[in-house]
Amino acid sequence: MPVLPGPPPVEITLRRSGRARRFSLRVSRLDGRVTLTLPQRARESEALAFARDHQDWIRTALESVPQTAPVGLGTRLPVEGRALLVQPGTGRLVRIEGDSLLVPGDPDRVAARLAAFLRLRARDRLAAACDRHAAALGRPYARLTLRDTRSRWGSCTADGSLMFSWRLILAPPEVLDYVAAHEVAHLAEMNHSPAFWAVVGRLMPGYQPHRIWLKRQGQVLHGFRFGD
Repeated sequence: MPVLPGPPPVEITLRRSGRARRFSLRVSRLDGRVTLTLPQRARESEALAFARDHQDWIRTALESVPQTAPVGLGTRLPVEGRALLVQPGTGRLVRIEGDSLLVPGDPDRVAARLAAFLRLRARDRLAAACDRHAAALGRPYARLTLRDTRSRWGSCTADGSLMFSWRLILAPPEVLDYVAAHEVAHLAEMNHSPAFWAVVGRLMPGYQPHRIWLKRQGQVLHGFRFGD
């Protein structure tokens, strides 16, 4: 992988595209990955020269990428929009008590146990929301899967399969519900046309603030590192 020299050095991911007509740079706000897109026939040396010419912009963009932090005892973790303090627990199950998120067992397994707990909670909440919106729409979905996606919060395929990021459980419940309504709406409109947004509005009136929250705050949810 090409590296832009300097303090510190920056790795550059090159991506050739048949549709690209010029060089373009992108810095992911999720993980700080720097991608340089270039036309199919462009020389790699020219692409790297382009990156060097724009290194001030690259480094400025990297400075604005939220830092990730490992999850463990003492972490303040948002769960359904509430900031909970991760603390040692007793018994066998992870549980919420007041403003605490209690995790029993080996402290080295806290992150893994929390990830499993949050995935299960996310599935329960998303399944309930999707069932409700699909019933209102009159169109059933085929299945629901969870992933730790970085580029999207949810998706809907042509066969009616829904996919969501389990990190939506960290967001306020209304935001999770909006994403569920958004993807269920694709069962009727596989696009983002005015007709699609009208369906979203019928399923969840007043969805706009929750969409804005996700655009502005969603990247913070990727800042918690569970080691998975």
